[in-house]
Amino acid sequence: MTILIIWLIAFCLIAYFTYQRWDSGVSQGLDKVLPGFLKSHGENRYLWVLTLSVLGATTLVKPVDILLVTILLGLIGWGITALASWASSKANH
Repeated sequence: MTILIIWLIAFCLIAYFTYQRWDSGVSQGLDKVLPGFLKSHGENRYLWVLTLSVLGATTLVKPVDILLVTILLGLIGWGITALASWASSKANH
């Protein structure tokens, strides 16, 4: 129960500060990091505020879980990239 309360407090604080500073830097910083098709250009404020709040609160409460998920997604992405590269090299011959 304590972890849930800490998570909710962190979520609310991150959401509040992200929403307040959206126009003064969060949107521009997000656009610098994201690939072209995910750039917000100032739109989708509520979606990105909720997404950043959930990720931030979860990272504060369960950092090891986030690290393991990131490693797992990286390995899956690497495997898919290697498989696609192998398949494209076989298709050219």
